Amino acid sequence: MKKIIITYWFFTGLLSVLMLLGSIPDIMSAPEAVALFNHLGYPAYLLPFIGIAKLLGVVAILTPGFRRIKEWAYAGFTFDLTGAMYSSLSVDGLTSGLMVFFVGYILIAGSYVFHHKKHKAVLLNHAKKLDTSEISGSLTN
Repeated sequence: MKKIIITYWFFTGLLSVLMLLGSIPDIMSAPEAVALFNHLGYPAYLLPFIGIAKLLGVVAILTPGFRRIKEWAYAGFTFDLTGAMYSSLSVDGLTSGLMVFFVGYILIAGSYVFHHKKHKAVLLNHAKKLDTSEISGSLTN
């Protein structure tokens, strides 16, 4: 279980940093972010919306509990990354540094998969504790 937790936090920490660093310039409508959006053909007023959505996704993934909201956050990160990759490929073609997108997909997938493995391990561990307490309780009666 310890390996699962360490791997989960490795992927989740890097994913959170990636999304957080991407959200701050968007929220602030930094000149570089506005220039990129203009280059891709999107209106600048969309930047703060996407930035706040990324920030809320990071909060959702890092907050314990709220399993359904975490699922939506992972989906939102995937949609955001897919939209960014599609836009970059459409405007710039294959010269648009695809490696960043693949790293992002790997981080999302790793965090998502190990989130579910961690949750399953916790449930199994809890079930084992219940089974052993029932057995020891029946032995003492």
